[in-house]
Amino acid sequence: MKNLLLVLTLGVFLAGCSKYLEEAPDQRAVLDSPEKVSELLTSAYPKASYYAFAEAMSDNAGDKGPGMGTVTFMNLDPWTFVDVRSRSQDTPDFYWYSCYAAIAAANRALTYIATVTDPERYQSQKGEALLTRAYAHFMLATFFAKSYDEYTAETDPGIPYVTKPEEELLVKYERKTVAYTYDMIEQDLLAGLPLLDDARYKSAKYHFTKSAAHAFAARFYLFKKSYDKVITHANQVFIGTEISTMLRPNNSQAFLSMEYFESQAEYTKAENPANILLVEAASNWGASYQSLRFGLTSELLAQLMFKPNVTGGNFAYLIYGQESSYNIPKFRTHFVRSGLNANYGISYNMIPLFAAEEVLLNRAEAYAMLGNYSASIADLNTFASKKIFYSQNDPVYDPEVHQITSSRLIGFYQNPDLKACLVNTVLDFKRREFLFEGMRYLDILRHRLPVVHETKDRLEKYILGPNDLRRTIQLPQEVTMSGLQQNPR
Repeated sequence: MKNLLLVLTLGVFLAGCSKYLEEAPDQRAVLDSPEKVSELLTSAYPKASYYAFAEAMSDNAGDKGPGMGTVTFMNLDPWTFVDVRSRSQDTPDFYWYSCYAAIAAANRALTYIATVTDPERYQSQKGEALLTRAYAHFMLATFFAKSYDEYTAETDPGIPYVTKPEEELLVKYERKTVAYTYDMIEQDLLAGLPLLDDARYKSAKYHFTKSAAHAFAARFYLFKKSYDKVITHANQVFIGTEISTMLRPNNSQAFLSMEYFESQAEYTKAENPANILLVEAASNWGASYQSLRFGLTSELLAQLMFKPNVTGGNFAYLIYGQESSYNIPKFRTHFVRSGLNANYGISYNMIPLFAAEEVLLNRAEAYAMLGNYSASIADLNTFASKKIFYSQNDPVYDPEVHQITSSRLIGFYQNPDLKACLVNTVLDFKRREFLFEGMRYLDILRHRLPVVHETKDRLEKYILGPNDLRRTIQLPQEVTMSGLQQNPR
């Protein structure tokens, strides 16, 4: 395995500042207390979004046609499955460096904690640092390495797992394997989780609480196909709580009567019980996702929302816009100027990293894979009870009418394999629930689902097959130029 000269600091990537490392990471005060470490750890979460490129690579994105939306590299290139010709916000390169900047902050915190004479005062901070380090590496492995496969993980190239703060601008790292990467993620996750103290946080939804850590663990073990552990950790997210009260009540009269911007604000509120972990990301996605050429088309809208589904009801998601701008109000963009009189700056979105709906559907899939079909069906019905109604004019969920049953699943999917029907239902529900959030591409990776993109005039077709090497995003150019083996194409 080749070594790598890897630039890991986002500041170097964005500004090219040779003196960046002369300052303390994040330009904060010298660490000398648990409070200072806590402050540093606010930078240990990736301040970037994968939504734009992951959504464009998925089958949630069609072609609205010439003149029916804005064409940008960050939207066109992933849609045609080529390396993105941009390094700005919402691109793979930007996400890569943001993740490693977060890892650098976590490592600085852990290194300091290892030197203190009273480590018991820092246990919660240590737990948070380990969780953030594990999460950033996991998301990097998800996009920049092959999905975990027990038969090939020992040979598939992973991503550099960095456990020490950088003391030099250019540091040599080894890529190793997917198996090694996953082992290190699991080690950090399991070591950090019991150390967390939710009471320490002033704004808990922006930090790894125990609930957020268990939600992360459920996703991690779903990728690793350790289904019993998915259930164990998902159960911890919902312990002592009526699950339905944590879900977004899309079919409630209160939700349906919200105005557009009220609904948009509600989606990312910390007070919303569905939101388990939130992050403020440098992203323009909230201001652009509805107006891009490659996105939710009228054909996809009809397929996803208006065609029959296994419940016999209708999905209650509020769709706004017209053919060139269909959207669900989810993200509010705010712009931060670089100075008082500047006309340029950075756009930010508040985005959910983990939500109760994902945890529930992950558990439903795990139950199905383990043959506990009744438990899987129960979870699907809990989900549907908040997302399905008769119609906009009659927003009522009737369990007798909309109840999901074994016979209904088999009849709808025309497949006698109940396990397959349950997994298909989970994937169908997640595809709709997380429109515009890139989650669909994670499921495409896990299940090796094909993706077909065709231009509106049907003259060009781009196919991403189950074994297509382009499913794994290419590493940033300077990383591969430094000697690391590229992802094959």
